[in-house]
Amino acid sequence: MVVGDFAIELETVVIGSGPGGYVAAIRAAQLGQKVTVIERGNIGGVCLNVGCIPSKALISAGHRFQAAQHSDVFGVTTTGAQLDFAKTQDWKQHQVVETLTGGVSMLFKKHHIDVLEGSAFLVDEHSLRVIHPDSAQTYSFKNLIIATGSRPIEIKGFKFSQRVIDSTGGLNLTEVPKELVVIGGGYIGSELAGAYANLGAHVTILEGTDTILPNFEKDMVQLVTKNFKAKGVDVITGAMAKEAVETDTNVTVKYEVSGQEQTLVADYVMVTVGRRPNTDDMGIAQAGIQLTDRGLIEVDQQGQTNVSGIYAIGDIVPGAALAHKASYEAKIAAEAIAGQKSIVDYHAMPAVCYTDPELATTGLTLAEAKVKGIDAKAAKFPFAANGRALSLADTDGFVRLVTTKADHTLIGAQVAGAGASDLISELTLAVESGMNAEDLALTIHPHPTLSEAIMDGAELALGMPINI
Repeated sequence: MVVGDFAIELETVVIGSGPGGYVAAIRAAQLGQKVTVIERGNIGGVCLNVGCIPSKALISAGHRFQAAQHSDVFGVTTTGAQLDFAKTQDWKQHQVVETLTGGVSMLFKKHHIDVLEGSAFLVDEHSLRVIHPDSAQTYSFKNLIIATGSRPIEIKGFKFSQRVIDSTGGLNLTEVPKELVVIGGGYIGSELAGAYANLGAHVTILEGTDTILPNFEKDMVQLVTKNFKAKGVDVITGAMAKEAVETDTNVTVKYEVSGQEQTLVADYVMVTVGRRPNTDDMGIAQAGIQLTDRGLIEVDQQGQTNVSGIYAIGDIVPGAALAHKASYEAKIAAEAIAGQKSIVDYHAMPAVCYTDPELATTGLTLAEAKVKGIDAKAAKFPFAANGRALSLADTDGFVRLVTTKADHTLIGAQVAGAGASDLISELTLAVESGMNAEDLALTIHPHPTLSEAIMDGAELALGMPINI
């Protein structure tokens, strides 16, 4: 049934309400636009509902459970520590996820942003239809920001089902598996493998390449594999997943290593081999929008597509699939629509993996600097020499600064260890601001803190270390 035969006129439309979409909508409204958001799922998108936020909640719960069992080093001993996983999931959903998604809805109301529920399909470069199961309505728009995100890739032989699950299924299990197989050792696979290992599962990671976490440097990844080994996580590299055979009670995973077929029996197998951009079911071609061979939308420095007035941000455009990248691009696109001269500048794009220990990187690695022809060096300060890390009994890891040899300008940094996800922000600011090692060394850092490792690393880069 068609509700309306004539197009309803809208000003600025945002498709999707994830960390790209909701930020774009709010910034556009702040800049004077009348904004309408179209969302076919839950407000907050993948990140808030079934991605970044709930995964960190489970990771945090796993850390608490481990601490309850293994605090002997502090003279703290406990007996009979138990996990009520139903309560864990209830906390994750109602106190974490729903608090944030409810906050986004409140912000939409504050900024007078309208929300249309349904799937958006482009009709041409100026109009779209919003489809419900029993209705449809056409809308015309002046400006459009596409922020539809991505979805998990399903691989041959592993059709998603009750026991063959994607990351969303992995976050919403009603029990901690006794045996869990994770296919894919990237960000998502490694994070959730670590979370469930901390919660008591025996986890096996099957990775097709020769290493997990290929986007991080080897000495950083070695810290994670060491931690996995200590917790009984089996990491099998060079493993090609072939097939999953499911029963009512378990799933048998067939895989191949060095030409030999192997099998594993588990309660669940979680497939985390990557994500696919959501650009294939919304009429992109009908609007004349150009795509890359990978199905990504081509955009300029302001996020505008080849079609005037239509913008795209986040996982559906080239670059890293990171929530904070989507939010950054969202503000640029909204400001461009408002007539500002803002452009995207990825001078330093931080990336974090919430494994044990945490890994974080920003700017260039030393290897990347050399490829670019930059004469650079690296200074690596260990957390083993940091007072705060010692007091936390968490000394694995380091801060590494990558600086130019000529004037010690900071062009990149990596942090592996406690607090890496927070420490990387100071280093990102330093790279973005063109600061040098002396600027960091002369910045007074409070004592005792993990952040002092940045100051110590800067002094090391200058050849005048105090604490090493």
